[in-house]
Amino acid sequence: MRAAILRDYGNEPEVAEIDRPHLPNDSVMIEVHAAAINPIDWVITAGHMQQMLPYELPWTVGYDVSGVVVEVGSDASGIAVGNEVFARADGMQAGTMAEYAALKATDLALKPSNITHVEAAGVPLAGLTAWQALFDKGQLTEGQRVLIHAGSGGVGTLAIQFAKNAGAWVATTASVANRGLVERLGADQFVDYKTERFEDAVEPCDLVFDMMGGETLRRSFDVVKPGGTIVSIKGEAPEGLAAERNIAFHPFFMQPNGEQLSEIAALISGGVVNPVLDSTYPLDDVAEAYRYAQSGGPNGKVAIAIR
Repeated sequence: MRAAILRDYGNEPEVAEIDRPHLPNDSVMIEVHAAAINPIDWVITAGHMQQMLPYELPWTVGYDVSGVVVEVGSDASGIAVGNEVFARADGMQAGTMAEYAALKATDLALKPSNITHVEAAGVPLAGLTAWQALFDKGQLTEGQRVLIHAGSGGVGTLAIQFAKNAGAWVATTASVANRGLVERLGADQFVDYKTERFEDAVEPCDLVFDMMGGETLRRSFDVVKPGGTIVSIKGEAPEGLAAERNIAFHPFFMQPNGEQLSEIAALISGGVVNPVLDSTYPLDDVAEAYRYAQSGGPNGKVAIAIR
């Protein structure tokens, strides 16, 4: 089968012919129609997570997938041959930018019928990251105030919609060129991160969802109410600052979850949430797609069309 592979850390993915993956008993074989690019992909390809994820090179890249089930393992349940599904691959099962991928049945959800495979492929990792940050870690509830950083990105575009659907008041940071996008998605307040200091522009919030880290994370402590929460996917807070400000701080790394992905799928099917797809590339142009995804230019997700 054809797949996008990484031969050496620090290099770009390339397309090659490789063997079809082995199917574990708890998994299903997916005929891949589309995959998507995420920031973890270029962190992995740069070699920064070799101890946590010791992949054997050459390694097939990709974590997000949308496609059709063509084979079901003997211990897998709840999924049938012919089902259209989407998922974020778990750990060592990553490798979705290929004509076939084997994933655990428990990580899958049925793809919403009202979106395409390339749209669906961009949802799992970003959607589960936003969902778990807002609701599992952030405990966001109706009537609360939340600031979502980087609202025009893959995670941010979904996080805004999830928070609004939950009845929260939402502020978000983005560039002025993306003001219309984030406001269409439901943001109550737009903050131009290039010209405004969000801690001055936004009234104190119950929750901040940080996807930037560094100075943005440190400054986020100035916009959270005492007793509020900061959730970050970009690292640790300055030592002692959370306790000093009486703020709960949660760093986290999302986990695949088929049940939560099914909840997200229901919101998409109902027209409540709309995935934002920036662009689609053919598999042969995977290196170009990676360069574009890392450029900071995309609004929403960059997908790879396999079929």
